[in-house]
Amino acid sequence: MAFLLIGLSEHRPQPLGQGSPLRWLALLFGLLAWHAGAGERLIYPRHSEGRNPEPYVVELLQLALARSGGDYRLEPSAQPMPQSRAQLRLEQDDPGLQVMWAQSRDDLEETLLPIRIPIYRGLIGWRIPLVSAANKDLLASVRTLDDLRRLRFGQRQDWADTPILRANGLEVKTSQSYESLFRMLDAGRFEVFPREVVVIDGELEDASRAGLHLAIDQHLALHYPAAFYFFVSRQRPELAEAIRQGLEKAIADGSFERLFERHFKTRLGKLALRQRRIIELKNPYLPGKTPFQREALWYRP
Repeated sequence: MAFLLIGLSEHRPQPLGQGSPLRWLALLFGLLAWHAGAGERLIYPRHSEGRNPEPYVVELLQLALARSGGDYRLEPSAQPMPQSRAQLRLEQDDPGLQVMWAQSRDDLEETLLPIRIPIYRGLIGWRIPLVSAANKDLLASVRTLDDLRRLRFGQRQDWADTPILRANGLEVKTSQSYESLFRMLDAGRFEVFPREVVVIDGELEDASRAGLHLAIDQHLALHYPAAFYFFVSRQRPELAEAIRQGLEKAIADGSFERLFERHFKTRLGKLALRQRRIIELKNPYLPGKTPFQREALWYRP
């Protein structure tokens, strides 16, 4: 910088034309400002299909990165990316992806670095059934898991929920397509489609616009322990630590909870989990390091 100032003192001001020292200085300062504000680019996967609960997750990640004190900027991937491909890219430390989020399983925690603070505070394990509108009181008399075992459930083949439901003795019909599951429910191919409380209301709106006749069950809630985490490559422990520290600071100053309440308080109130019969399911695929000892991290209706 001293060199630039000395150089300027030896030249009279000129119009910002071709070859002007002021022109080059302005360009240099512009480049320096751009570089200083750019930060490290962190790419996350756009989901391949379905109603995406991304706004909350992206806001939470932005909050964590801001609290971390680092210099980062988030961008979605250029193309939609299924979870299996995102996992592979992070395993390979591919420069086209730096962070993803998913329901935790042993294989994910073995191949990627988890940040063990549950993004949804366990809400992903709370499920409300979608049913046919013509049979909206189908579950009115259900009291136990054995009662549910007389019914057929729908899930996508590669979802983490599919083996969990089967491990509880439930019959599960699967499809490769998310959208087709709603049509299958409408057509009576199965009776129950358990959906996350964070997306079910929007999914019902989408199904209605598509001409399907579905309803949100008003009687039951299914629950199993589940944790949704941010994951990064095992080659990026410093990024994992930055996200972890940022989340911890957001928990400590209350901004994590305020963001959660802003996105989900009204929705959870409408679903009235406390007034529903809750049927507990086991989750044999939950990793042993899930931080259940930190009660403040988990939502309780």
